This record gives sequence, structure tokens and C-alpha cells, in this order.
Amino acid sequence: MSYSVQSYPCAERLTLVEQVHGTTVADPYRGLEDPDAGDTERWLREQDELWLTYAGSLRTRFGWKNSVRQLSNIGSVSTPVFRGGRCFTLRREPNQPHAVLYVDDRPLLDPLDRTLDAWQPSPDGSKLAFQLSQGGTEQSTLSVLDVGTGQLIDGPIDGCRYSPVAWLPDGNTFYYVRLRQVRRHSLGDSDDVTVLADDASYGLEISADGRWLTICTTNDLWFADLTTDAPPAHIPTTATTLMSVGPDNRLYVVTTQDAPTGRICVGDPATPTEWHDYLRPDQPLTGLAILDEVVLVSTASEIAVHDRESGRRLNVLELPGVGSVGSLTAHGNRAWFTYTDSVTPPTVYSYDTNGTTPWSAGQDKRSAETHRVTYRSTDGTELELRVIGKPGPRPTILYGYGGFGQSLTPTYSAFALAWVEAGGSFVTASIRGDGVEHHAGTGHSKQQVFDDFIAAAEHLIADGWTTADQLAICGESNGGLLTAAALTQRPELFAAAVCSAPLTDMIRYELSGLGERWTAEYGTVQDPDDFQHLMSYSPYHQVAEGVKYPAVMLTAFGNDTRVDPLHARKFCAALQHATAGPRPVLLRFEAEAGHATGGIGLAADMLAFLADQTGLDQ
Repeated sequence: MSYSVQSYPCAERLTLVEQVHGTTVADPYRGLEDPDAGDTERWLREQDELWLTYAGSLRTRFGWKNSVRQLSNIGSVSTPVFRGGRCFTLRREPNQPHAVLYVDDRPLLDPLDRTLDAWQPSPDGSKLAFQLSQGGTEQSTLSVLDVGTGQLIDGPIDGCRYSPVAWLPDGNTFYYVRLRQVRRHSLGDSDDVTVLADDASYGLEISADGRWLTICTTNDLWFADLTTDAPPAHIPTTATTLMSVGPDNRLYVVTTQDAPTGRICVGDPATPTEWHDYLRPDQPLTGLAILDEVVLVSTASEIAVHDRESGRRLNVLELPGVGSVGSLTAHGNRAWFTYTDSVTPPTVYSYDTNGTTPWSAGQDKRSAETHRVTYRSTDGTELELRVIGKPGPRPTILYGYGGFGQSLTPTYSAFALAWVEAGGSFVTASIRGDGVEHHAGTGHSKQQVFDDFIAAAEHLIADGWTTADQLAICGESNGGLLTAAALTQRPELFAAAVCSAPLTDMIRYELSGLGERWTAEYGTVQDPDDFQHLMSYSPYHQVAEGVKYPAVMLTAFGNDTRVDPLHARKFCAALQHATAGPRPVLLRFEAEAGHATGGIGLAADMLAFLADQTGLDQ
């Protein structure tokens, strides 16, 4: 099916231009920012009709849905959290749509049609603070239930988006974050005490004895002795720093100050500004567990055992393969963690002085070839691609993220395996902006992220893994920005692209969703230099008329409170107006879903679209 400008719904194209730091900025689809405007509602209805017509022509659409469902039907269990002799775990049985929170072997909390965003038992295990949201909004309310009876005893309290909860030992009072303020709440009391009101994203920790409270933001710390009435003392830092007091009553500080991959320091809580080096991992830290005799330190791909007193590295835990570890928890002299790789569903393992053993039921591995491929980016830096699938050329999905220090280590993905088992290849790109290379892909260096991704595509084609007619790119959220930038900068390289919940208008990104919190990653339009860099790659502003763009599928979600769907709407309209090629530009919109939460149906539609455009027969 061939598409042209006449195939697409009409969006009013404004002559709106603004002067920003002396530069003329056009914004022809500003009208699509308002979801309640009549023209926007009409345009969205017509986009839905266009998508459904196209989707109805995909004969393999339901086959993909069955494949993804089968590969997703594996069940799961979280690492355990022990409090007061009780064991808390999240469990999802095969065929179960969501996880249920258990205490010991008894179901405690089933969120039903809501999402369980976070939970934290009291130190004695008698109470549970938990957060629920509706429809993928991530706008949580916080409540407390009695673990013994299952009855609600406090709340709900609104404005608690992913709030940390730090209980005092008595189990009747906790610190939490509401509306970006740190508060102290006593059960049954409607008048909270505001502890900090700096409008920030906070992390909270309380020592086991209830004496020391630590409060962390990106570049700030506060430390309080709760046996006094003194307010938390501010401890300025110049890097991302986390602080807590361990069960051994020693101060532990995890910081990237003078250490790009992070370092762990120790000190005395009585003098919280004085630390000394304890250990320095080679890779970015993801977890720390303090046991009775040793300390476990996890990175994305390994867990090392250290002497608790000196920090000296003793050994590394033997893992089932080359994959990802996470969710490190501890109790006494025992620890638990999850392991997964490209063909192995997440499994919980237990560690003690006798070694490492599976703790949850093992999952069946899938069979697929995996390859690690190195390539050079535009500046000569050597980077890595992880390929699942056989050598080509064959239809290939290139996936990336490139931001916020997110490490894309090998993980089990029903989406990727469904594609590979149908005969394609799935490739994950390691690029600047990820993991240890985070700062090399932020702010004025963000273009390097796109250069790395484009270089990966060029290498896959040059090395015979795929061809430009068989290569698709895919990304979500910041990864949606990545794919949108790549397809506007090098449209001839790709047959198709999926941009899920993407950022695309980088000149106005701070005005919606959580954009105002992301200036450390992208920069701010208020700064003239930042503006010039943002303008140079902003996908919406780089769309050019008369270019043959690849097939593009944009996905957006009505309850997305992180990335406003306006980004997908405006970019879709701009591409549909500009493209000179026959391939479709389509918008798939889910009104009642949150940020990239479309589930099996979304995954199947994305795969069906990509297969149709790259020639993969299921």
C-alpha cells in the first residue's frame, strides 16, 4: 500500500514563528498541543481510523500477538524482603495479568485494575505502606494496611509519585515524599510535618535503630540525628551521591564524585561530612548489600563479594551466563538477587557462605544465537552491539536508548525473541549516554549519542548483518527521541522506525510532562548555547519537505505523565506533511494507557508493522 500527503488526515498548519535567542523557530503544529481542542480531537479520530485500516491489512498481526503472549507467559517472583520474621514477595503466576504481593505464602495485596507502584513493610513487619495508581498515570496514592488482618488503617494520601517510605522502628511513623516535599507522617494523624520543601526528587533512608535520617537528591544531601530537634544538616556535593547508615552503624556513601563509575566511601554518622574510600568498582554500581560478615556490590553484570571491615575484594559470584543482575536484597548473612539474559527469564538466586543457589523456580531457556560485535563511532571510539539471531543479511531491529545512564545489559524480552524466532535479528546498541558513558552523551554532547546509533546502523549494513531495506530502528521515551533523531538525520539508512512515547519537540520539552526535571540531561532553552544544541537535533524541527522518510510508527498514551503525547502528535503531522516517500507514517494512540505500557497488544502491533516494512515473514 502506497501513502502520500493526500492519504493523511489534515492538520492545520500554522504560520507561527518565534524568535528565540535571535533564531527564528517555526512551530506549524502548535495547535496539536491541546488535546481537548476540537481540531485535535477530530485529527486523532482520523489517525485512529488510518491506523486501524493499516493494522487490519496485516495478516500476521494476530500471529505476532500469540507469539508475544506465549513468550511472556512465564510467571515471575521478586527478591524477598524480610521484616519482623515475615517474608514479602511479589509473585505473578503464568497467565496472570499482574503481580500480587504475598506475605510468606499468603496473598496480601492484589492491585486488581490498578498498578502497585511501590511498597515498604514496617521494620517489625506488622504494617505495609503501599502506593497504587490508575490507568498508567503513575500518580500514586499512599495507604497503609495491617499485615495481619489485611485491613486499611491509614490513607490514602495523594501526590506520592514513587515516594520512598522510611519507617521509624516503632512502625507508627514514617518519612515520605508528597508533592516533591519530604514529610513526616504519623498513622491516624492528618497533619504531617514538612521536613524539606525544596521541590525536588528525594531519596530517603533511616538507620535500623531509627536515629539517623538521610535525604538525597541528585547533587545534594541532608543528614539528621533524630534524637535531637535540629533540622537536617545540608551537605553540598558536586556529583550524584547517596548516603545511608548500615546495620553495622557505619556511614556508607555511594558517589560519582571523582569516580565516573561510582565509589563507595565509609565514615562515622557523628561526622557525616568526613568519608574515606572503601572500594571502587570498575562498572557503574547498581546495588549494595551489607551482610553480617561480607558486603556484596552489584554492577549491571556481576556481583562481587568484599570483606566488610576493609572493603577488600574476595571473589565474584558465579552466574549462569553473561547477563544482568539486579534487585539485590539482604537479611542477616544471606542475600538474594535476580539474573536474566537474552534467552533466560528472570530467576531469583540466593547467596550465603556456602555459595549461590536458585531460590525461585527455574525458567526454561529459549534457543537463539547471540553475538557480541564491536564497531567504531564517528570519533573513533570503539563500542559494542549485542546481536540475537543468525548472520544475515536478514530483517533486523536495531534498539537503543542513549540517556540518563541507563545500561542496556542483556535481559529477557518477549518482544525481541518473537522477532528472532520468526527469522529476524534483534540488535541492542551500546552508545554514549548509557551506563558509564552517561556524561559523554548529555547536554552539548547529545549529538554524539545519535552519531553512535547511526554508526551502528552503518556497521550492520557494511558487515552484512542486514540491508537498508531490511533495517528497522526502535526506541521508547528517550529512546524514542533517539530513533526520531536518527530517522530525520539519516532517513535513507532505514526501512522503518518505531518511536514509542518519544520526545520530539526539544524547544518546548520543558513545558510538559516531566520535562522540567530533565535539564541536566538535555540542557535548557533558557540558555543560548543549550538552545542552539537542542535546535540542531530537535526531530520536530529537523523534518524537511520532499525527503523520502522511512515507514514510521509513533505510539502515544493518553495517561502518560512523563512524556506528553503532544510530541508524537506534532512529529506525526510534520512527517505526514513532509515525506515524499510511499512508506506510511502512522500514529497508534491508546487513551487509557500510561508511559510505554501498551503490553502484549502494543508489542504485537509494533512487530507486525516492522515485519511488514522489512519483509520478515512470520
